[in-house]
Amino acid sequence: MRVQRQEVERQIFSPFASFSEQSKGRAVPEPECEIRTCYQRDIDRITHCKAFRRLKHKTQVFLKPEGDHYRTRITHTLEVMRIGRTIARALRLNEDLIEAVALGHDLGHTPFGHAGERSLNEIIQDAGGFQHNEQSLRVVDKFEKDGKGLNLTFEVKDGIRCHTGHDIPSTPEGSIIRLADRIAYLNHDVDDAIRAGILTESDLPQEISHAFGVGHSERINSLILDVIRESEKRGQIAMSPQVADIFNTMREFMFEAIYFNVRAKSEEVKVHDFIFKLFEYYSKNTDKLPPDYRRIIENDGLDRAVADYVSGMTDGYAIFKYNELFVPRAWGGVRG
Repeated sequence: MRVQRQEVERQIFSPFASFSEQSKGRAVPEPECEIRTCYQRDIDRITHCKAFRRLKHKTQVFLKPEGDHYRTRITHTLEVMRIGRTIARALRLNEDLIEAVALGHDLGHTPFGHAGERSLNEIIQDAGGFQHNEQSLRVVDKFEKDGKGLNLTFEVKDGIRCHTGHDIPSTPEGSIIRLADRIAYLNHDVDDAIRAGILTESDLPQEISHAFGVGHSERINSLILDVIRESEKRGQIAMSPQVADIFNTMREFMFEAIYFNVRAKSEEVKVHDFIFKLFEYYSKNTDKLPPDYRRIIENDGLDRAVADYVSGMTDGYAIFKYNELFVPRAWGGVRG
């Protein structure tokens, strides 16, 4: 079945696609699966790993929103995957590689969204700082499968690492996820902000509405179509210059209206002290770290090991540990 799938790839993919049979392989060579291509195998490995399950309990943007319909880190991941696959299908690129990169790109994200990431980055600056894309690689290489790692393909790991930051992905599929991530989060953050009553549709600058349409679906559709058309024209993954300019305007608007909005992010002022106290406690009490993380101290240092542990927590587990460690318990059963 894998051989048949590889034959299908040869027949339908663009010459620019990443063919599974041409993968650079894995750090530890393995026999091929009879059924799945290497990228399909990576999809399964990521989907079944513990870090992926934790994404459902990690903040995307809004901390403890009232209501069931706000995005979490896992719904963001799924939206990135769908946007990426739509673009890849239109361009005849490898949807399996797209899916694997999308599912893995945020595995290293902290609790409490980017506020948690900024806090850890500040705390461990002397140890090289903290970036969630780099942390996602540490998760798949060092922590899953009892420290053995998932042994993902080079192309999937490259796409995960390069979905943000200065380095550009080495595959067109990785470049699609780099754009799909931004398309997803800017648009769903607008949607969530409107749901929270922080924005109204009319608050968006008119040039955004004129260029991309009105409403969540119209905006995403416009951006996807532009990426497809411009990529076909150039022979590389890109937005058209005019759309990219307006998209940057939208990003700047979101930073001002949402990401640094005092009302929207009022709870984030508590995050730094919260993360700092957890980090400080485990730094001073390394015997309380799980054995896998104590072993990391020997190779990567104390700060990195503690950052690994704290960043892997869900919002709920971080709150639980904080309460357990720092909030006094009631004097149950004690009488005067």
